[in-house]
Amino acid sequence: MMLAITMLGSGAAFAAPAAACTDTMFAIPAWYRGLQDGNCNIKAPDNTDTGARNFALKIGLNIIQALMVVVAYVTIFFIIKGGFDYMTSAGSSDGMASARRTITNAVIGLVIAILSASIVNAVAGVIK
Repeated sequence: MMLAITMLGSGAAFAAPAAACTDTMFAIPAWYRGLQDGNCNIKAPDNTDTGARNFALKIGLNIIQALMVVVAYVTIFFIIKGGFDYMTSAGSSDGMASARRTITNAVIGLVIAILSASIVNAVAGVIK
């Protein structure tokens, strides 16, 4: 009950004005990012093939960007999990090796996710 009251109250307390045109939540971009006009309304694509193609491509790139941010959050979770496993391995060489592999794989995944997100942002910036 208290959780429901807290969640309902916090949404009202931190609501952003509509004019802010915020297009991210926890660094995850909205699917319509880059498709808005000055009044925060989604612009319809041009009546040309390239306009519709760019419209669909921007939506696809925004979805891919959102997935890359989620992947980054998951890799951060695994870095923390690997650190916790390392601390609680109690000197076991197998436990420590497993925790190190978890951390190493998570860092590799994080680097790949950051590079992928950068590439998606670069491609989205080219398409105007």
